[in-house]
Amino acid sequence: MTKPRIAVVSAGLGEPSSTKLLADRLRDATLKALADHGQHSEAVDVVLRPLAQDIASHMLTHNPSEALAAAIAEVVDAEAIIAVTPTFNMSYSGLFKSFFDVIEEGQLASIPTALGATGGSARHSMVMDTAMRPMFAYLKAQVVPTGVFAASEDWGSDSGLDRRIAREGRELADLMVALPRRREADPFDESGEAFVSFEQMLGHA
Repeated sequence: MTKPRIAVVSAGLGEPSSTKLLADRLRDATLKALADHGQHSEAVDVVLRPLAQDIASHMLTHNPSEALAAAIAEVVDAEAIIAVTPTFNMSYSGLFKSFFDVIEEGQLASIPTALGATGGSARHSMVMDTAMRPMFAYLKAQVVPTGVFAASEDWGSDSGLDRRIAREGRELADLMVALPRRREADPFDESGEAFVSFEQMLGHA
């Protein structure tokens, strides 16, 4: 059996990018937590910055480039997703939203998902609850309880960022272990029982 794969989506616009750094650290925390369970996974980076023009073109033509089609496939076929965006005007970036807009409805249903965001100030931290969670709830992804927001002052300080990253990584790993491996078929089968809430899975763990 192949190793479960985690798609790590980062929408940072800079080089280097604090958004990519947070995504990498969430990835490492999840892989460590999975190893603690005696399980091993592999992660694939889906960096959106080089795909910006392809995403915009696809929204107009509905004809994805080869690179964009490959990126979408990595996400929808993954066993879990880590999705991290910079914050603009108390919301996710346009690039981040546009990428998830071009994924067909239903393709993210039931996928264990961890969310993260970066911003210049902690006053943007509400983006997790006001923008990101509603969007992924609509997409029916299985979002873990903890979301990590990293402000500029969090890096290199005793801000609790490391603890929050470790906690979210454990939550994502726990959910991946609790859920059966995803089937190749459409997650909405005739029984209508494919979607199980995180709380329900914890109750049966």
